[in-house]
Order: sequence, then C-alpha cells, then structure tokens
Amino acid sequence: MATIEAYETRSGRRYRVRYRTPDRRQTDKRGFTTKRDAERFARTVEVSKDRGEYIDPADSRVTVGELGTVWLKNRTNLKPSTFRTTESAWRIHVEPRWGQTLVSAVRFSDVETWVSELSAGKSATTVLRAHGVLLSILAGAVRDRRILSNPAEGVPLPRKRRKEHIYLSHEQLHSLADAAGVHRTLILVLGYTGLRWGEMAGLRVKDADLTRRRLHVERNAVEVGSRVEVGTPKSHKRRSVPLPAFMVPLVAQQAAGKGPDEILFPSSTGGFIKRPSLKGPAATALTSNKHSWFTSALKRAELDYMTLHDLRHTAASLAVSAGANVKAVQRMLGHASAAMTLDVYADLFDDDLDAVGAALDQAVSASGVGKMWANAA
Repeated sequence: MATIEAYETRSGRRYRVRYRTPDRRQTDKRGFTTKRDAERFARTVEVSKDRGEYIDPADSRVTVGELGTVWLKNRTNLKPSTFRTTESAWRIHVEPRWGQTLVSAVRFSDVETWVSELSAGKSATTVLRAHGVLLSILAGAVRDRRILSNPAEGVPLPRKRRKEHIYLSHEQLHSLADAAGVHRTLILVLGYTGLRWGEMAGLRVKDADLTRRRLHVERNAVEVGSRVEVGTPKSHKRRSVPLPAFMVPLVAQQAAGKGPDEILFPSSTGGFIKRPSLKGPAATALTSNKHSWFTSALKRAELDYMTLHDLRHTAASLAVSAGANVKAVQRMLGHASAAMTLDVYADLFDDDLDAVGAALDQAVSASGVGKMWANAA
C-alpha cells in the first residue's frame, strides 16, 4: 500500500506519496499541497495497478521526437521508396509539430486540430501519410506502457479522391507505341501486361520466357531521389504475366545481343531506364516547349494528357474486354486479392451485370418457366 509523508519547504508544507510499481520497485511522487490530493493520487495508483493500467510517470516523460527517431530507424522492413515518403512525412509534418511534445501530453483534440489544419493546405494523401506516422509512433508508446491509449485513433481524416482512370483502345495504344519510336516495345509491354514502371525497368533478358509467352516479375527497379534502388516487387510477391503472341518477336528483338542477366529495357547509357519526366499541370504538359519522350509521343499520337500508370489501367481494361475474369486480372496485375482488383476496376465489370441478366433470362426460357408466364398472360 502507498504511504503518505509530509515535509517542509520554503513555500510551506507539502506531501509525498511513496508506493511500489507493479514490478515491486519503490518510487514516490512529491509536491502535493494538501493531504487530500496526495491520498487521491495514492488511490489512483492502487486502482490502476489492480486494473493492469498502471503507467510509470518516468516512462511517460519521453517526447514524441525521441520515440519518432527510434521508430523511423526501425522501419527496416519498408521498401526504399516507401521509406523515403515516410521519412519525409515525419521530417516535414510530424516532427515540427509534435517533436517536443511529451507523449503523455498528446490530446485527441490537438491531433484533430492538427489534421484539420494540414487538410486545409495539403492533399489527402499527404495528410493520411503524416497522420499514419504519428498514429504508429503513439501505438508503439501504448505497447511500451508509456501511455494508456492512442490519442491519434479515431481522428476524422480526409478521403482520397480516386483519379478517374484513363483507358486506351487497342488502336490508341498502338498509335502511342508507334509515336514513342525506340520505346515502342516498352509502351506495348506496359499497355498489355500491366507491369508497373519499376517492374518493367527491372526485367532482365532471362525473365522473358518467350517459349511459354511469359514475363517473370522478380525485381523492382524504383527511383529514390536520384538513385535507382533494386528490390523485390511490390508486396514482395513474384509473379508471371502473360505476353500476347504478337509481342514475342518484338521482345525477342529487344533481347537480341544481350546476355541473360543484362537489362531487357536499358537506358541509353546501359543502366536502368528512369521514368520520363511529366512535369507541368495536366492542361499544359502537352503544350510545353520541354517534352519528355513520353509527352512528345502523346502529342504525336494526338492523345490527351495521361500518365505512364494509365497504361497499367489500359492493360486491365483490355484484358477484361478480351474476356479475362477478375481472378486472372488480379494475378496479372499482382494485386493482393481479387477484392482489391474489383475495388480498383469495378467500372470495368459493369458489362458482367448485363451478361448475368441475359444468362438468367436464357435459363428461365430453357426451363419452361417462361412459357408458363406467357400462357398466364
């Protein structure tokens, strides 16, 4: 049980509470101006120990900045590109606001205000990423018994507005590929296989199995600042994607003269090819005097502004229109689940509803129920 002792100071009598922590370590808290306050604190300590909710005051006197530095250092499981955006969110948005704040002093209302202020000037993606960093740091503090609950949980967050997908037709895709010149095969690979840019850039000659018409996706060459980091594909899952027969000779030509371990689509200097710049607002990107090879190809093909990632959407669209089911599209794109594919490309499967209706109508007619309805009428 806790004991209470009085002691004298220049400002008058004060009270000290001596008690033991759950691990039987003796400690105390002093400075209470009345015995009643000391008794109230002592009761609170005993109740929190009984409930398993005791938090050592010394453990809660750590700042978000101290925990955040360690938290960021331990994010070794993140891919380089993800780590870069996470570190940026911490350095630019989280640390300046919360770095000097004790974890025990973070309040739900303060986090709510911070999110609201960020939302006023930043995109939903930026806000969600910054909040996610703070949420994760405080979750670690809860697990370490520094705070009882996470004050960043349940804060209202902005919703990301999904960008409308752009789907090219076969004719438009081939027109763009022709306009891309030396990058013709590269555009067709992106538009028919749905590979992400880094997955395409990381392909080696030996990853192209032309006999089985497959491209094996085993690594990802993604740009992190001015460097290209090579690692596993997104979600660390390797996969194989189908290669249309008409593209086999094109890929074979691309691989000609290269060794098995050489890059299939190298840059002009022989290294990993970097994503072409798409600087400038969508409305002016195609009218700027400074074009990347991709925006120049869009202009020559007389296509509206789009991004390279829209070629991945195009691959999904062309696969669905060719009769591929959602599971096949999921495997081709490397999504975690078919549910994710449906969520991203629900609009592509609208025609399936018409097919269901037609199939049900045909089934009713074949069963004779249709004739019964006709006779009854």
